[in-house]
Amino acid sequence: MSDGKLADQFFDAAIDLLQRVRDEEAQSITAAGTLLADTVANGGRLFAFGAGHSSLAAQDVVYRAGGLALMNLLAVPGVVGVDVMPATLGSALERVDGLATAVLDSSPLRSGDTLVIISLSGRNALPVEMALHARTLGVKVIGVTSVAYATETRSRHTSGSYLRDHCDIVLDSKIPIGDATLTLDTIPAPFAPASTVVTSAILQAVMATAAGTLAERGIEPPLLRSGNVDGGHEWNARVMEEYGDRIFYQQ
Repeated sequence: MSDGKLADQFFDAAIDLLQRVRDEEAQSITAAGTLLADTVANGGRLFAFGAGHSSLAAQDVVYRAGGLALMNLLAVPGVVGVDVMPATLGSALERVDGLATAVLDSSPLRSGDTLVIISLSGRNALPVEMALHARTLGVKVIGVTSVAYATETRSRHTSGSYLRDHCDIVLDSKIPIGDATLTLDTIPAPFAPASTVVTSAILQAVMATAAGTLAERGIEPPLLRSGNVDGGHEWNARVMEEYGDRIFYQQ
């Protein structure tokens, strides 16, 4: 089998997942975008968190051209992408009880804000505890996860629950257990993961919905422009000055 054929199969698998999400999660995506718009309109702040590779989707909506300027990254030291050595330490930190509570209590999150938590499995202590504690603080929680994990794996949180159990809105990425989308007789393990592609698309759909909802209400969405187009830096400086008290990545 040629490499080109496998590439086609991966594209087909990713497109199938995206189509499922589009068809089956439309109502939840609308609800999530509306919640973000409500938060912006009511003076709240927006945060996104993901651990390991789930952090890639969180980072993708922060300080992003065409994105909402108010989306801030909630960073947990050691789990932002694969930024520690050995990289396996990040996976271990996701299973540490108490870490999420300590992070939230030291963060600028407050009642009236919205937190997007991205976790493919939603089974580790960190995302579950983060959702639980955020809601006790009066923070709305949007979870982006593969719901299949909650029926086919065992929770690693002391409560036995999953991220999906502690969210105001759940967005199901439809990613299969193990993430990989392809198999081949000559390769002993599944390969070609699609979670980053699908999760990033879900979040961008939510951001687009939020921007459109704000505009429908007569509120100019606080969007950033590319710094590589003429006037982009000036535009962004205006937005950041207007919303500076809700933007934490420039401090």
